[in-house]
Amino acid sequence: MILHDLLPQLMPKAIEWAKEQEAFICEKGRGLNEAEIQVAEKVGVSSPDKIRVLAVDVIPTPDEPMLEYMCEYTGMLGPDTIGLTLFYGIFVKVGHEENQRLIAHECRHVAQYEEHESIAAFLGEYLTQILEYGYEAAPLEVDAREKTWQAFQ
Repeated sequence: MILHDLLPQLMPKAIEWAKEQEAFICEKGRGLNEAEIQVAEKVGVSSPDKIRVLAVDVIPTPDEPMLEYMCEYTGMLGPDTIGLTLFYGIFVKVGHEENQRLIAHECRHVAQYEEHESIAAFLGEYLTQILEYGYEAAPLEVDAREKTWQAFQ
């Protein structure tokens, strides 16, 4: 099975799941503190006041079996995941709430969502990159790591 070929039929389900999770985070999560707002601005976030962070015991994965498989297969989401950004909503694993580099990395993903202007546009690009390059080498992930590193120089 070639996941890249299945992506067009999986995208609507991925987008729906991401929107539901973002709404949940934005309802239950906390806003950024002053230091986090400064870091968010350094990594390019236009509207840091919209960001919400929610600490959870386990970063959720989609219920849809093929999406869940894609997340696990690519290494994008799994038991070791400590952060996940869904536009203005950021999940962080309990115990990592004060990890400023993690918050900066996830805020860079917020900036990328802002640049793409929608969950659908960002996920279309991001998931394609993950499938083409792998998680670690995906250009949007490389960019997030570089901008995080620069923010702390």
